[in-house]
Amino acid sequence: MTAVLGGAGALTAEPVPAGDQRFPDFSWDTIPLYMHVRKATTFTDEELDYLSSFPLITLEKTTGLRSSGSTDQGTIAAAEAIKDRNPRAKVLFYRNVLVHYRGYSFDGRLSQIPHPFLIDMRGNTRLVRNASEAYDLSNPEVVAWWVDTALEVCRHDAIDGLFLDGNIKALTPYLSRQLPSGKKEAVTAGYHDMVRRIRADTPKSDLLIANMIRAGYFPDAGLGYLDSFDGTYIEGFDVVVGKATETELIAKGIAAFQQAARDGKIVAMTLGLGESAADATRIDDTRAHVDGLESMEDRVNYLIGLFLVCAERYSYLYVHDGYSAELHRGECQSKVWLKRFPQYDKPLGPPLGPATRNGLVYTRRFKHVNVLVDLEKKQARLDWLTPRDAGGGDQ
Repeated sequence: MTAVLGGAGALTAEPVPAGDQRFPDFSWDTIPLYMHVRKATTFTDEELDYLSSFPLITLEKTTGLRSSGSTDQGTIAAAEAIKDRNPRAKVLFYRNVLVHYRGYSFDGRLSQIPHPFLIDMRGNTRLVRNASEAYDLSNPEVVAWWVDTALEVCRHDAIDGLFLDGNIKALTPYLSRQLPSGKKEAVTAGYHDMVRRIRADTPKSDLLIANMIRAGYFPDAGLGYLDSFDGTYIEGFDVVVGKATETELIAKGIAAFQQAARDGKIVAMTLGLGESAADATRIDDTRAHVDGLESMEDRVNYLIGLFLVCAERYSYLYVHDGYSAELHRGECQSKVWLKRFPQYDKPLGPPLGPATRNGLVYTRRFKHVNVLVDLEKKQARLDWLTPRDAGGGDQ
């Protein structure tokens, strides 16, 4: 298998329902794609051309930090450059609801709030991976700071909404054993207040996308929390949590994705090529090194298959090997950056119905491809049809 340079062709966007012009462009012409990336220096013209080909883009923490002096200013600068090339692209600003990642221009305002971070019973504040602080969301001043500063960036013309990360840490017992009795419950209550405020005050033209659907953490995989958001990002789809098996969790995740998508939510699905390089953190930001893409065709087909048995309108896929576009010793840390898998340029066509399940095997038909996914074997078969097989070209 080879990957080729270049961005996607122009999308033939389906009409968006009245009142939903804030939603990204969407088309079944080919596999609908998402982009999630971070780079502390300025994106090159080639990179901006590539980025602007995606309908939905999240610019992660540290974006433009070194070139613009802060993540928020770097994100705005990158978003403006993307919009210059494609005004219809939707660009999201990244914020973590619980973890304090430094590098924002408004960090100084947080230091003026007494005790803005959680403190464990030993007096420590760097509670997240022993490296980062966690916001004390039981403090109304911290909640107000978070909401106000997020909205300041979202009101910029080049920013189309907010990507909220860390929700699972806020909603689950994460850190509860390290904190005084009742503290985590108060933090969770503060989180809910923060979400209500950000939803109420976000510009009506902007999106709120949360990192929420996760089969291993909630009985309903997080579906019940999506009412406040326009959509969900999905990572760690095959990460085993608790006593469930990998296939059980993936099947539960598929059902949750399908339900969210059928409910009209945006779903931005990221699936990793290599093993997670930070498995204990259950995140997809970093992946184990991938030597080359040529040997990954079976894995890519499996990941595409997982997406296709779930996808509905406003579902988007990113198959990746980590989100960093930084150079290390002259080589990009991502083998996927600036590349496209051949499957991305094959005609897809609309689905001819929902997926069907037989045990751990899922099948689904699209106008131009038949999909079979076997969770037990971790394999997928994508049977691409000729125009004659598909009944002629799309009209």
